[in-house]
Amino acid sequence: MNALLALADGTLFEGLSFGAPGETTGEIVFNTAMTGYQEILTDPSYCGQVVVMTYPEIGNVGVNLEDVESRRPFVQGFIVKEYWEHPSNWRAQRSLGAYLRDHGIPGIQGIDTRALVRHIRTHGAQQVVLSTVDLDAASLVAKARALPSMVGRDLVTEVTCDAPYEWDEGTWALGAGYTSGTSGAASRAAARPFVVAYDFGIKRNILRHLVTSGCRVRVVPATTSAADTLAMNPDGIFLSNGPGDPDVGPYAQIVRDLIGKKPIFGICLGHQILGLALGGRTYKLKFGHHGGNQPVMDLTTRKVEITSQNHGFAVDVASLKGVADLTHINLNDQTVEGLAHAELPLFSVQYHPEASPGPHDASYLFTRFLGLMERA
Repeated sequence: MNALLALADGTLFEGLSFGAPGETTGEIVFNTAMTGYQEILTDPSYCGQVVVMTYPEIGNVGVNLEDVESRRPFVQGFIVKEYWEHPSNWRAQRSLGAYLRDHGIPGIQGIDTRALVRHIRTHGAQQVVLSTVDLDAASLVAKARALPSMVGRDLVTEVTCDAPYEWDEGTWALGAGYTSGTSGAASRAAARPFVVAYDFGIKRNILRHLVTSGCRVRVVPATTSAADTLAMNPDGIFLSNGPGDPDVGPYAQIVRDLIGKKPIFGICLGHQILGLALGGRTYKLKFGHHGGNQPVMDLTTRKVEITSQNHGFAVDVASLKGVADLTHINLNDQTVEGLAHAELPLFSVQYHPEASPGPHDASYLFTRFLGLMERA
């Protein structure tokens, strides 16, 4: 089946459909990871976006139930150079195409993804339409131009949980699968720090790392009030990743009411919301950072980490001068990758220390959060 991808600036790409037939829309972004497409598909931070993979062959390892990062895929559409229908991997349970069809997500293959990525890099992320039912170029371009920008969109409401829940699953180990937080040394429940995790679009591997670090975790909806959170008497508060513009919705005000009350650790959207809660500003990046190979320097140790990232907004460090200290910086474009307060027990990073997919260079940050809670 033929498929057509139309960008709001009038650029067109013709290819073949895989996944679900139909039409989808969203902001187009590219991801530079070589592996981990299943984790990318199920990362709620991609809600509202159509993802282009820069790695040319996708689908080789199929899909399995263990590697999902949330309750379902959240991407709007998927774009690849060459799709492989028949996976070859001992953990594969089904094909990628079948998985996308099950969830109603269109995909397009057989296009020049290198040319597409270069176009996005030059002209910036923009709205697109991907269709197998309407192949009229002028019609699709008009639809793309009519779509709302990511700026000003509150997408957290589409991905957050409906009610609080407990999480007790740890990280995965070969031959054992996922561990339990109630086994081994972590079984000393009375000694386990209690963390309330705000779900702005949280990835499961974040929760697993918190548990493996020795925490007892309760996940709460994004709109949970500061008063309700403090009434639980947590040892620490975690602010998760998520999609959309951080400067909309009630989230920054909620976090503002938590600052100074309990230790806080934020990742990605949680980092941006914490920056806003401290009185700072955020802004939209030209095409964002999406991939598993972004170099970041930890300014407190001068060590360089290779990080996994997925964000389209950034914190304006100048807006927090005299309020928060810059702790991490992106070595590609010098944007803010981490913040900490000189006196209050809080810190945040823009990237994903839990990886999935990506390197594990920054997993020490979960231990740093544990130390922050122990000293509070």
